[in-house]
Amino acid sequence: MNLSIRVTLFVAATLCSAAISPAHETAGGLPHNHDTPARVLTTRSTAKVIAPTVAEDGFQFIVYGDRTGGVPAGLKVLEQAVADTNLLDPDLVMTVGDLIQGYNETPEWLAQADEYKAIMNRLKMRWFPVAGNHDIYWRGENPAPPGHHESNYEKHFGPLWYSFRHKNAGFIVLYSDEGDPSTNLKAFNAGALQQMSQQQLDFLDKALEDLADQDHVFVFLHHPRWIGGGYTGSNWDDVHQRLADAGNVSAVFAGHIHKMRYDGVKDGIEYYALATTGGHIPNDTPIPGAGHLHHFNIVTVRPKRITVSSLPVGAVFDPKQFTPEFLKELELARSIRPKQVSDKVLLSVDGSARGTVKLDVTNPAEHPVEVTLLMSRETLQSGWLSTLDHQHITLDAGASQTVEFLIRRDASGDVGSANPAVTVALRYLGDKAAVDLPPTDVPIGIRLDQVPADYFASISDQALLVSDEASAIAVNDDAFELPAGPFTIETWIKPTQHKGFDAIIAKTQSSEYAFFSDHGVVQFDVHLGGRYVSAIGKEALPLNQWSHLAGVYDGSNVVLYVDGKRVASKSATGSRKSNQLPLYLGADPDHGGNPTRAFVGQLNEFRLSTGVRYDGDFTPAKRHQPDDSTVLLHHFDRSVGPFLLDHSASAANGRMGKSSRLVPVE
Repeated sequence: MNLSIRVTLFVAATLCSAAISPAHETAGGLPHNHDTPARVLTTRSTAKVIAPTVAEDGFQFIVYGDRTGGVPAGLKVLEQAVADTNLLDPDLVMTVGDLIQGYNETPEWLAQADEYKAIMNRLKMRWFPVAGNHDIYWRGENPAPPGHHESNYEKHFGPLWYSFRHKNAGFIVLYSDEGDPSTNLKAFNAGALQQMSQQQLDFLDKALEDLADQDHVFVFLHHPRWIGGGYTGSNWDDVHQRLADAGNVSAVFAGHIHKMRYDGVKDGIEYYALATTGGHIPNDTPIPGAGHLHHFNIVTVRPKRITVSSLPVGAVFDPKQFTPEFLKELELARSIRPKQVSDKVLLSVDGSARGTVKLDVTNPAEHPVEVTLLMSRETLQSGWLSTLDHQHITLDAGASQTVEFLIRRDASGDVGSANPAVTVALRYLGDKAAVDLPPTDVPIGIRLDQVPADYFASISDQALLVSDEASAIAVNDDAFELPAGPFTIETWIKPTQHKGFDAIIAKTQSSEYAFFSDHGVVQFDVHLGGRYVSAIGKEALPLNQWSHLAGVYDGSNVVLYVDGKRVASKSATGSRKSNQLPLYLGADPDHGGNPTRAFVGQLNEFRLSTGVRYDGDFTPAKRHQPDDSTVLLHHFDRSVGPFLLDHSASAANGRMGKSSRLVPVE
């Protein structure tokens, strides 16, 4: 830089500094010196003063790791890294070598170089290559030319070593695969072949001298020779000493080992090795916490410091993609649920089952969706076997496909409470982004075979232990019918925690009926005439103690009884609005029929009846028997596998959740 340019920049910087220098501020953030623009403007006069920003020059650059070994998938990773980088918009991009697969002859080498450059040239900013062994080593039927692919590399990528300036920093690229020019041997596992030539060392001295006035100097090469091991015997100690003597080298970056490594600070220089940006990951298993992943480093450069961070490839999102149309598409994709079109699988009381399951899968979105189907972990752990094994299908917009498989279970005394289910993993393939959606478990339709009359003769009294939404029990809407008009709902409850507005028994969703607990205060809700009518208790239920709840709608009033005492009544008329959602014992259905707002405690003896069972104070029965008015009756001590048996004529067996537990009544 000539003197006149430096003087001009100095004057400009001085003027800029004067323009943004902070003025003394009042409590309202307004300066006394009104000739200087306010740094923090507010019309509030009594607020705490907010300090202004500190003006400091700075910039960012990104460093890519190795690209080789992950062919062809690695190119997709590189493409994603380029897209991520363009969103972050750094000043420039550096690499650390192994740009192409290489280890070949010229025709294939040239094709791979063109392929790599075509992707990298999509970057909005300049990128700078570093030569690695994959970029240089020759393999083929013909003998290697002098220097292997060095001449190809310099012709199509640039010099093997070079330096440049950017703002307040200098960048030096070194070449760590010179090998032995006299024998044309190149390798990275013998010390004698890992020397930097005097020619390259002379260049390094010249580059460091040229960049002596910069705040920071960054060095890039492929092999992290400072880690020892197979690099023992190289002349890296000499290289390091030259970097240390320069006094302004801040960091050195390398690759090759395909895992992240930080060797700390030596003589003021930080040493980093990157993992991969499309390269092969050891054991083909990304372990981000162990440094095995596709990533790039982001380096923030300030006058007196640098900061290095790392981002996984694909972790950068464009906020402009989240349009209402895109979000609607994602919701459509998330709604994909296989529909069973085959008969329900028959489960015997001895635990045995066998059947063919056919699932129809339809994509309602306007973009393709990848669907993966596999048996859920809980299903396999509970003794179910299936021919379904990671079935992968891609559904175009509006397309459907049928998946068929066998499922069976051998006889076992312990059927378990897990309903067999298929885990569905979805990947939405949009125009600009592929989105992995949370996996869901879809139950397989099963039905219970006839249960012997004396099957439960020796069963002791049990209750449902509710700890979360997954422990609630669902009774499908199509399994029972509650006619319009008066009805009675009742249960025994033993809360162990009052945590908020929780559901005890519910079928609500702007319709139907429920018992809720508002921090322990029970209310009985019925949706009548277009609104909820609530009979609300006056005191919280005692913890760790059994209480009986009864809700009665007599056609004119919604009435709540606690332990047989009438505690609240609200006049009400109108038609009860129905829905097709499940009735949950221990939770409340959301719009999709999933359990939510579970209470914490135990339930016992749930009964739903037509008509008015109670029109005054009464003594609650510990156990009920079915009669002509009984629509549902669950004792919680009559279960087979995932089914909680209904002791009414409806035979509306409940389905246990993943964490449902039946425990002895105390």
